[in-house]
Amino acid sequence: MTLKTLFNTADKNDMLARIRRLRPDSKAQWGKMNAAQMLAHCQVGLNVAAGDMKIKRVLIGLLFGRFAKKVLAGPEPFKHGLPTGREFIFSDTRDFARERDQLIAVIERFSAAGPKGLTQEAHPFFGKLSVAEWENLMWKHLDHHVRQFESA
Repeated sequence: MTLKTLFNTADKNDMLARIRRLRPDSKAQWGKMNAAQMLAHCQVGLNVAAGDMKIKRVLIGLLFGRFAKKVLAGPEPFKHGLPTGREFIFSDTRDFARERDQLIAVIERFSAAGPKGLTQEAHPFFGKLSVAEWENLMWKHLDHHVRQFESA
């Protein structure tokens, strides 16, 4: 099975089309975030992967990150209700259009930079990641949250 990646133009364009179809009043099928908060949340992961945002390693990640990486970096979609680092949590009011446009810009920048644009820093939870692991985790994270708000 070929995994999708933001470094593939067709896959990236598919993801961007899905994001553009979301609406401010799109209802979450699970979780606590609204659509605008989710769009802000998704920017954090990509900014960490690109090295534009630094988050310190956390103790639980040092203890369990390598094990969790084996599960989460695999081909299966993310399960609902996974723990979230505080830097990824947005509970304030967000402007949907602004967050959508910023996420699209972050995705375009991330995709254009390609594998050379990935940080050499360890992931704050999983530790050191290969290019393939970064690619897979970034796609799966976006897919997970876009599915969260896509109409059933």
